[in-house]
Amino acid sequence: MSDDPIDLSSARRPRKAAGCPICGKPPVPDFRPFCSKRCADVDLSRWLGEVYRVPVEDEAGEQEP
Repeated sequence: MSDDPIDLSSARRPRKAAGCPICGKPPVPDFRPFCSKRCADVDLSRWLGEVYRVPVEDEAGEQEP
């Protein structure tokens, strides 16, 4: 292993601003990452309505009766 420092300055580039995840318009700082309160509310509604889900795999030893 070397004691030489590693230059990471080139690896840290500013991120390109992504669009609103709901409609794709540029984000507004007050509602970031969304472009408006409406899009933020649409996203919240989707979470509360369980539209978004995290996939889960059952473990091999556990099976439902």
